[in-house]
Amino acid sequence: MSTSDIHTLVNSPVMETLARQSYPAGTLYVVATPIGNVCDISLRALHLLSLADAIACEDTRNTAQLLTRYGISKPLLAAHQHNEREVADKLVARLQAGERIALVSDAGTPGVSDPGAKIVDAVRAAGLSVMPMPGASAAITALSASGLINDQFYFAGFLPAKAGQRDTVLRSLEQLPATLIFYEAPHRIVESVQALAGVFGASRQIVFARELTKLFEQIHRCPLADAAEWLKNNAHGEKGEYVLLVEGAPADNDDDLHEARRILGILLEECSVKQAASLAAQITGQKKNALYQLALEMKEAAEE
Repeated sequence: MSTSDIHTLVNSPVMETLARQSYPAGTLYVVATPIGNVCDISLRALHLLSLADAIACEDTRNTAQLLTRYGISKPLLAAHQHNEREVADKLVARLQAGERIALVSDAGTPGVSDPGAKIVDAVRAAGLSVMPMPGASAAITALSASGLINDQFYFAGFLPAKAGQRDTVLRSLEQLPATLIFYEAPHRIVESVQALAGVFGASRQIVFARELTKLFEQIHRCPLADAAEWLKNNAHGEKGEYVLLVEGAPADNDDDLHEARRILGILLEECSVKQAASLAAQITGQKKNALYQLALEMKEAAEE
């Protein structure tokens, strides 16, 4: 878009519509900001930022750069994960005095794997108004381009850094039919993908969404069996934040379950649980992990 195009836009009836909208005083405005491409911000968000008495932000330096691009200058208040409760009290006092306060994070929507939720909670607890200004979200952006056909999704955010805790979280999600959405840092991407394959099996689809809306954006889909190899061969694989989407668990089929039980029942008479599950997986095409769990339950029930 050229400078003349922008000039035409800001003098268009759209801006007249914005000017007629109500922006009540004494309100906290939760404003989504771009996740990469600076142009991905709404006109409504820009208008509100120009009206705000102050802007609470995750990093004042990042927000200052964004505002400068649009010719906006406002007092900035640091509101990050280490001071969120303390800042919340100060913001409540300013809102009670009738100010308009905007709340932003470094990228995307505040309170979604970013600071902001505690501030919103405190403002609501004080009986004050909160108004969202919707916009960019890395999770929804990645989901829209994934091609994973599912009317359900489960946003899990960042996985725990410790292997044991991460495995516990993944096991709790193993049977969910919804598409699973994770955020991951580049320095942990390899071990996290290995953990995903270990829990969910090789056949489920994974979508890597890296550097969304930026110059070197990548969106790649493959079976979990091929995920580690793709990362290994990706020259930029350990740079940039990731959104990972994993295909949900397949719906249970009563006929398939009945057949799996019948086959496991025969195999368990001659084989160990592990061997029976492995052979049953080859015969039925079902996931070995699920068959192992079923075989274990059948054996325990038989021994009671």
